Amino acid sequence: MKDKKIIVGVTGGIAAYKAAELVRILARAGAHIQVAMTASATKFVAPLTFETVSGNRVVWDMFDRGTAPLDHIQLGQESDLIIVAPATANFIAKMAHGIADDFLSTMVLAATARILVCPSMNSQMFVNPVVQENLKRIAGMGSVIMEPGEGELACQTEGPGRLPEPEDIAEQARMLLSQQDLSGLKVLVTSGATIESIDPVRYITNRSTGKMGYALARAARLRGASVTLVSGPTALEPPYGVQVREIKTAEEMKQAVFDNHTDSDIIIKAAAVSDYRPRNSAQQKIKKGEESLTLDLVRNPDILEELGKAKTDSGYTLVGFAAETEELLKNATEKLRKKNLDIIVANDVSREDAGFESDTNLVKIIYRDGSIEELPLMTKDDVANHLLDRIKELREGGS
Repeated sequence: MKDKKIIVGVTGGIAAYKAAELVRILARAGAHIQVAMTASATKFVAPLTFETVSGNRVVWDMFDRGTAPLDHIQLGQESDLIIVAPATANFIAKMAHGIADDFLSTMVLAATARILVCPSMNSQMFVNPVVQENLKRIAGMGSVIMEPGEGELACQTEGPGRLPEPEDIAEQARMLLSQQDLSGLKVLVTSGATIESIDPVRYITNRSTGKMGYALARAARLRGASVTLVSGPTALEPPYGVQVREIKTAEEMKQAVFDNHTDSDIIIKAAAVSDYRPRNSAQQKIKKGEESLTLDLVRNPDILEELGKAKTDSGYTLVGFAAETEELLKNATEKLRKKNLDIIVANDVSREDAGFESDTNLVKIIYRDGSIEELPLMTKDDVANHLLDRIKELREGGS
């Protein structure tokens, strides 16, 4: 969002205080933020608060001496995005019926920028047929409506009507400001480690944190794809707008993947799946006894290999990862060939700046034709977008 011009419109609801955090997040991402408030909103949060976090003057009075005569026209036509958060029932009604009786409503009526509306109100107000009809009306005119959250509201009731979390609003804004070049595609991503139980308190796993898979899921969603993320246990927050299937074992991951693979256009297997599992998992904790303990391990299903065999019938683009500590290119190339992949991403996980727990990655992309692309050290978000670029080119028949 760097250098994007965003207007945050704040209306008179109790959730106005959350808008300050939204402005802070957007400003930290490098966007140029202009806040426009209704007079009622200034009763909940002082304009000075928004001026401080945005670094710009707040506009709320059409006839204030600091407001230029054409600001109500120009701001909404020179910006990249307008976010109304919180959007009260009153302001939604104004938008739906073309009422322009203050600075913010007039600016929105004259705007050519995309508009993201984040409703926030009492549950009964939100489900009222009039409000729902107004939301349908403004959606039909091109505004994007963000579903409110559910839970305890300021009025001590439970139900829909909570302002979405500022981080989620910012993520939706990122998507609206991103090129939607993967729109219409269904992307399936696997991520994280799997775990295999030894007994009720012990298990076998690996060091994967899921960061690369989560970066891929987020990047694909921001670019317009419908994304399903099959994730092993992780401390990461699921990307906003992504359907998440949480699993633990390799068998569970296989089931989740094959529940979705035929509907997928792109499958990216970034998970670190356990190759083996204990033949028998003890029902009770194994007590300390002999000097040594032998585990009888059996092979887990090779999900990637099975996807490769099914690829001819389904027609998806299949991408794998090779986490190696030696003979990187040799091992990755053999894996690509054996498992019938279109692309494999090879990385040396013995490096401190490119392993499982790092925020950066140093990878080589290997293609079916044998060509290799070596990328410099990048953040995992940048690697994700670069890989998606290459997948898109491959699907379109490019080089």
